[in-house]
Amino acid sequence: MTTGAASATVATTRGRITALVLATLGFAVNFWAWALLSPLGPVYKELLDLTPFEVSVLVAVPVIVGSLGRIPLGALTDRYGGRLVFGVTSLLGVVPVVFLAFAANYPALLAGGFALGLTGATFAIGVPFVNEWFPPERRGLALGVFGMGNIGTAISGFATPWLADSFGRQVPFLAVAAALVLIGVAFLLLGRDAPGRRAATEPFLTRFLRAARLRATQELAAMYALTFGGFVAFGVYLPLYLREVYGLTTADAAARAAGFVVLATIARPVGGWLSDRRGGVPVLSAALAVVVACAIVVSFAPAMPLATVGFLSMAAALGCGNGAVFALVGREVPVHMVGSATGVVGAAGGLGGFLPPIVMGLIYQATSSYAVGLMLLATVAAAATVYSHFVMRSPQRA
Repeated sequence: MTTGAASATVATTRGRITALVLATLGFAVNFWAWALLSPLGPVYKELLDLTPFEVSVLVAVPVIVGSLGRIPLGALTDRYGGRLVFGVTSLLGVVPVVFLAFAANYPALLAGGFALGLTGATFAIGVPFVNEWFPPERRGLALGVFGMGNIGTAISGFATPWLADSFGRQVPFLAVAAALVLIGVAFLLLGRDAPGRRAATEPFLTRFLRAARLRATQELAAMYALTFGGFVAFGVYLPLYLREVYGLTTADAAARAAGFVVLATIARPVGGWLSDRRGGVPVLSAALAVVVACAIVVSFAPAMPLATVGFLSMAAALGCGNGAVFALVGREVPVHMVGSATGVVGAAGGLGGFLPPIVMGLIYQATSSYAVGLMLLATVAAAATVYSHFVMRSPQRA
C-alpha cells in the first residue's frame, strides 16, 4: 500500500468514527429533549390541575410530531446532507426547549410540545448520514451503534425529574438546550458528509413516493412498527402492568421498566452486528420468534423470576430486531434514497408505539386481564415471523 493510499484509509477511518460519534451523541441529546415532557407529566398535572386525558395528550403530542416529522427530515437529508440538516435541526430544537422551560399554562405547553417533536425526528437524519460513511458489510453494526442513541429517553426518565426536584423545573430544559447548542455547533464545525455523497435532485414528493413504493420500505416499515413499536409500548406501559399484576411499588416497577429499555438499547448494535455476518432476515426472523415465545410465557402472569426472564428476553429480541431492520435498510435501499426510506420506516416505528398501549388498556378494562393483549402480540409477532422467514428471504422477492 502506498503512503497516499494509507493516508486516505486513515482519513476515511477517522471520518467514519467522527461521524458515528457525532450522530450517536446528537441522537441521544435530541431524544432526551423529545422525552422531556413525559417524566414531568405528574408535575404539570398537579401544577395546572390537569385531567389524566390532558396529561396523556400533552405527552403524546411530541411523539406524534416526531414520528411523522421523520418523513420530511429524511427527505431533506437526502437532498442537503446529514451534517447541515442535523446541525440546523439541533439548533432549532433549542427554541421549543427554552420556551417550555417558562411555559405556565396548558395551551403554551401543547404549543411547545408540538414544536418539540422536531427533535424526535432526528433519527431519520442520522441513519442516512451514518449509512453513507460505511460499506455495506459494516452498516448493520454502525447503524446499531447509532440506534443506541435512543437511550436518551431513558436518560430523560432518570435525569429530568431529579434535576427538576433538586434545582427547579426550568433546569432540565435549560441543560438540554445547552446540550443541543453544543451538538448543533459540533455538527456544523466538525461534521462532514461522506466523500462522494450524491445529493438527491428530485422534488420531495417524487422522492417520498418512490421510496414508499419500494417493497423493501413497505416490509421494513411493518417490521419496525412491530419491533420498535413494541419497545416503545413496553417502555411506556410496563410500569403500569407490573404494578397491576405483581403489586410492585411505583419505584420498583419504574426501575424494572428502565432495565427493559436499557437492555433493548444495548441489544440493538448486537442485532446489526449479527446481521452483517448472518444476514438481516435470519436475525429478524429469530428475534421475532423469541418475541412470540416470551409473549406467550408472560401472558400467563408467571412467578416474578420467570416473568423477569421473559420480559428481559423480549427486550433483547426487540433490540436485535430493531438493529436487523436498519441493517436491511442500509443494504436493500439505494444509498441516495436511504433518507426518504428511513423517514417512512422510522415514522411507522414511532406510530407503532401508540396502538399497543391503547389496545392493552381497552382489553384490560373489558376483561380485567392483560393475557388477551399479550396473546394478541404473540399472534402478530408469529405472523411477522412466518412472513420474514418465508417471504422476505425468498430469492424471488423484488
